[in-house]
Amino acid sequence: MLAIPIYKSFAEPQVAPLFLEMREENPIELPVGTFIGVESAQEISTQYCPEGYKVRFITTNDYYVDDTNVVPVNTSFFGYVEDVHDPVVGTNGSFKVKISKMVLPDGYEIPVDAYIYSSNNNMIGGELTAPAAWRKMPHYQSKIGDKTTLQIRPARERQKGAHAVILSGEDRIVVFVKPLQITHTVTD
Repeated sequence: MLAIPIYKSFAEPQVAPLFLEMREENPIELPVGTFIGVESAQEISTQYCPEGYKVRFITTNDYYVDDTNVVPVNTSFFGYVEDVHDPVVGTNGSFKVKISKMVLPDGYEIPVDAYIYSSNNNMIGGELTAPAAWRKMPHYQSKIGDKTTLQIRPARERQKGAHAVILSGEDRIVVFVKPLQITHTVTD
């Protein structure tokens, strides 16, 4: 009987140690109400954006906390349109933009809970429309010598509302509604 030597043809792969610069022991917290200036990457409107429509905003400046750049310029904020209301007689269209993810320029993704800020409870649009008609109302002045003054006041009828729009390239503000723990920072 002839013995055939068997050689191990596969060597165990050598894995080089991987060191990521993480801040797990000392995360930086961005508290509730933190706002970051962003620019819209596309036009968003109640006319053609249904609920769930995906949107993107890009930071225009660096955001520092204690000399650490936690949100560098060109960081992308991804989100979606929610709570869409079409325009009706008397009220303009409205929508909210929920931000769910922040992607740093190096590709690192951080889940966030934020909205595009608006003084109307983060609702873009939703204002009252202008009156459709004006009524003349006489005021009789007894102290000025029995003169009559006509005052023009708005009627009850209102104009049809317009669609709410965020234009491409428009400056907006992202405001956090939950605190964000930053464990990854980009260094030059």
